[in-house]
This record gives sequence, structure tokens and C-alpha cells, in this order.
Amino acid sequence: MTTVDVPHSSRSVVLTVSGVIEETADSRSIVFDVPDDLKEKFAYKPGQFLTLRIPSDRTGSVARCYSLASSPFTDDLPKVTVKRTSDGYGSNWVCDNIKVGDTLEVLPPSGVFTPKDLDDDLLLFGAGSGITPVMSILKSALSQGTGSVVLVYANRDVASVIFGEELRELTAKYPDRLAVVHWVETLQGLPTARQLATLVAPFVEHHSFMCGPAPFMDAVHDALAILNVPRTRVHAEVFNSLAGDPFTDSAPVELSEEDSADAATVEVELDGEVHKMDWPRKQTLVDIMLAKGIDVPYSCQEGECGSCACTVLEGKVEMDNSEILDPEDIENGYVLGCQSHPVSDFVKIEF
Repeated sequence: MTTVDVPHSSRSVVLTVSGVIEETADSRSIVFDVPDDLKEKFAYKPGQFLTLRIPSDRTGSVARCYSLASSPFTDDLPKVTVKRTSDGYGSNWVCDNIKVGDTLEVLPPSGVFTPKDLDDDLLLFGAGSGITPVMSILKSALSQGTGSVVLVYANRDVASVIFGEELRELTAKYPDRLAVVHWVETLQGLPTARQLATLVAPFVEHHSFMCGPAPFMDAVHDALAILNVPRTRVHAEVFNSLAGDPFTDSAPVELSEEDSADAATVEVELDGEVHKMDWPRKQTLVDIMLAKGIDVPYSCQEGECGSCACTVLEGKVEMDNSEILDPEDIENGYVLGCQSHPVSDFVKIEF
């Protein structure tokens, strides 16, 4: 029995596992019970993820981000799906150890891999466990939206297909709106950019969302580039294993008089509210917002999860680590709040 009684930070909570579903031989879905007093804190958007605190004999714990496969519109409880990887400590621990009744420490939902409008026509790409956030988006769009949904789902073999039965049921329920194309590597080989471009050419006006291993994502990016799909209609979800510990409260920011004297001014729009504050150049945006008591979205503070992605509307910033962002994302003004420092004297940011 895995039991956690007290959370390690003011942001994390302890949730009870109410269900464990064997999706395939090497993947499990974990369903969490959310008490009434936490339902608002754990309200989520399609495509977001949870960060789990996983015990480790070597380091005490590791943090891992797992996408929600459930839909906030069609599922009563949040569900993450985890697939084993050969060298994945977190995924193997979850698949081997988690049982109904266990408790786990969890950070609230986060992430920006979510459609702005569920009425849009959507072209979805998933490979392996990359189907997880895509499935959340697919179910939400069919339930709440009016557009067409096309899914291209790649797997090593037929036995590796996650949510196969659920996809068949949804196709039968929405025959005029949902099309699912399976790509099976053992039968068709690895998909090339040219093959994918030919496959999805009729859907170039759709908004594209992709998640999967890097080679698959590269092929999809190249396919959409061949079809001249604007970068503003292409969205990718990327995860790196977190090296730090987001389950500890950040130390208060201490500023010298020199830091404060040279500060820029930032105007941040978050959840419909505008916050104006000084932004010392040595501090990150997430640091100063936390210091002001603002509930800024973040998880890792290492530039590895994308939770704090935001858009620069005016001014200029520089980032310490921007590897998780595509060059096109950066060109379009996307930055990571936990890695950003002001360059110009005034910056306007939107979350």
C-alpha cells in the first residue's frame, strides 16, 4: 500500500486512487477521487496534465508529468494514463505499484496543450502514449463542439493501441464528425513526413494537435510544413523528465536595492485580471509573481514542462532555457515564465 498523509508543499494535495485500469499489457490508467473541497482546484481543460510525486529509494522522490486522458465534460473523475518505457523509473513504478485505495501527492492540473475553441475542426496526431492528451481533446470536442475531428494514431503493433474500444464506440456514436486512422508500424513501417502529408492533405484547414515520441513529432511537423499549414494552427505537447522538485515551496525572493532600482515594469494578464509590478532583471517572471502572492501557473521552474508558457504582447524578454519551445513558438511570442528575464524597460505578458 502506497500511503501519503501530508503534502510537501502548499500547492500540492494528497488524492486517493479510486480506479486502476489495465489499458494494454504495458499501460495503466489511474483514476483519482477528488473531494468536493478540491473540485475547483482540480478543474481542468482538455489536454492538460497532472504532476505526480513518485517515491524513490535514491532521491526520496521524483516528479513526473502525466497527461489527463479523461475529459472534464464526459468523465466524472480525472484519469491519467501511463505507459511503461524501458528506462522510465516513474512509469514503471506507477504500473507496478499503484492500487485502488493508495494515496499520491499531486499538483493541480497544468499545461497549455488545449484548444481555444472546441467548435474548431481538429486534426489530431498521437503515437503510443501520446494519445493521452489527444484523447481528452477528442472526447471534449465531440461532446461540446460542432466541428469535425480527424485522428491519426500510430502504434508499434495492434496490441499497443490504447483506448481502442473507446475509439470504436466514439466513431460509431459520431460517424459524421469523427474519423480515426490507425498507423501500425509492424504493418506499414514508420510514417514518413511525405506519407503523413498525403494522408492529411484534405484537412489542412483544421487546427493540428500532436503528441508522441520525438521522431514522430518531427515527421508530423515536416508533413504540416509540406502542406504550408500556418504555425499558428499547429500545437505540440512535449514532456521532459523533471530533475528538480516542484513539491517544495519556493524560497521567498530577496532583492537588493540595486536590483529594485534597475527593475523593468511588467503588466501581466492572468485569468481576466491585470497585474502591474516591478520586474527586477535577475528574477524570473514566476518568481516575482509568487512573491506578490499571485497564483501563477507553474510546475517545474526548470523550463521542462511548459506549465508557465505565456505570450509577450509588448517588450522583450530573454530566457535561460527554452529548449521545450519550438523556434516558431518563440517567434510567435511564446516564452516560459519560469525562465524569462526582462530586456526592455516595459513588458506586457498574457497567460
